Amino acid sequence: MYPKKLLRSSAFRFALGYVALFGVSAVMLLAFIYWSTASYMQQQADETIEAEIVGLDERYRLTGLGGLTASIRERLNRRSVGSSIYLLADGLYTPIVGNLDRWPAAEVDSEGWIRFDLNVLSDEPKHEVRAKPFALPGGFYLLVGRDMYELQTMRSRLVSTLSWGLALTVGLALAGGLVMSRSRVRRIGMINEAIGEVMAGDLSRRIPTESRGGDVEELVTKLNHMLGELEHLVEGVRRVSDSIAHDLRTPLSRLKTRLERLRQTDAGDEADKAVEEADKLLATFAALLRIARIESGESRSQFASVDLTALTDDVAELYRPLIEEQGKKFVIHNAPDISIQGDRDMLFQATANLLDNALKHTPSEGRVELSLGRTNSAVEIVVSDDGQGIPAEEHEKVIARFYRLDRSRTTPGAGLGLSLVAAVVGLHHGRLRFEDNGPGLRVVVELQRPEP
Repeated sequence: MYPKKLLRSSAFRFALGYVALFGVSAVMLLAFIYWSTASYMQQQADETIEAEIVGLDERYRLTGLGGLTASIRERLNRRSVGSSIYLLADGLYTPIVGNLDRWPAAEVDSEGWIRFDLNVLSDEPKHEVRAKPFALPGGFYLLVGRDMYELQTMRSRLVSTLSWGLALTVGLALAGGLVMSRSRVRRIGMINEAIGEVMAGDLSRRIPTESRGGDVEELVTKLNHMLGELEHLVEGVRRVSDSIAHDLRTPLSRLKTRLERLRQTDAGDEADKAVEEADKLLATFAALLRIARIESGESRSQFASVDLTALTDDVAELYRPLIEEQGKKFVIHNAPDISIQGDRDMLFQATANLLDNALKHTPSEGRVELSLGRTNSAVEIVVSDDGQGIPAEEHEKVIARFYRLDRSRTTPGAGLGLSLVAAVVGLHHGRLRFEDNGPGLRVVVELQRPEP
């Protein structure tokens, strides 16, 4: 997954764009170098031919045909294996002296130059000759040129060298971009991991800092400062909430005690109702305190191996009589030998809350189902019923504290059951899903399986 993540990263795309821009610039630069070098070499060859034509023409005018012939032979002897081409011919283009056996049949271009192939050995590539013919006084013709094979070879080597240079440059730039992108992806991965743990409830988590500085490290420093402020604020709110809950629970307990004493007198039903209301208030505050402690993440230090198979059996044994007593059908599908790391009491309470909700909202002669199973990478505790269900637009809202559907206002409860379930699932880094059971509701608690 890491290479795919690297290739999809913005840092790699930025590096790739930089390499593309650098590659285009390098191609343009190398093309200019090739064009200027090849043009210079071509110009040098043409100027050499032009100079030789001027020299031979002057020699002919000063010494006549004999002097020109001697000069051509001298040059051929001096450059017997060279690239110079000479041919002196009469009015019928019959060769007199030179290193060509016949006058070439080639058309003259607008600037007076001709190109033709030179006869070479069969195992060699063709040699192209660039030459310039001109007429001498007296009806003679002179052809002076150069074998362009060496120039073509030089051009090919130049193209090959520039191509390898371009490939090496782009390769090094791409490798550098990958190294930089990998470092940036690793750093961003550390930031995402830390923020994910903070979102999961570990407010003490911080992003590791590095000493090399830069814009990313400045961002990390500010994020750590922000996380510190967030932890401080959340702890302050939690302390205030705990204090309020404790302060209110104490007078409520005293009120309940006095009502219990009053009930023992002749106060009648009113005292019983007042005690019942006090019990509800105490249960609400206890649930709030429990949710706050779960969300603080402190309980993770007490995690141990939990046998989920035995846990769901225990919950089923507890709720089966209650469900069947109301004339409803209870079905359990329990996979064997499933264990995870977690808090057994909390997982028991969460599963019990889900069954309690299903029991409340399942009609008479309805069906409640509890199942435990495995998926590819997780285990799932599923509680389903065939009641009225929860509309899809309410799925995210029902886990909020004290939130209740309109039709549930008359049923007992404070709207904290699913909030506690969500807190327990979050503590175990799991996922809570609500699905349509057609009819009814299907609640899925997805927990991570331990690595084998």
